[in-house]
Amino acid sequence: MRFSIQHAKDKPFSHDGLREYFDYRDLGIYDSTDKKVVAHVIRASKGSNAHGDWHCHEVEFQFVFVLKGWAIFEYEGHGTHKLEAGTCVHQAPGIRHREIEHSEDFETLELILPGDFKTIQLP
Repeated sequence: MRFSIQHAKDKPFSHDGLREYFDYRDLGIYDSTDKKVVAHVIRASKGSNAHGDWHCHEVEFQFVFVLKGWAIFEYEGHGTHKLEAGTCVHQAPGIRHREIEHSEDFETLELILPGDFKTIQLP
């Protein structure tokens, strides 16, 4: 592992992440931890909406902290929750979940271990 620092002006958002309705800004942690951790800022992509598909992730740890706006998520066994700026979620490994809706200014910080993880689409 090695030291890493990244400034917002040096790494723009891109539209190459897991969900087509989000833009992602990689924070450089994946490379600096030899792929052990992924950290990114995720924001709503202009003019797009969530489609509410159930899925889960094969992870050891997933942390979500909402920076701006809001999103409505449903977690199996835990109901529907409106995540707003300042909300922190520890998303348990393998939990079934789906995003139902988000504000146009939704932005969140997400940390996941391992950095290479699998997402499974569910019925």
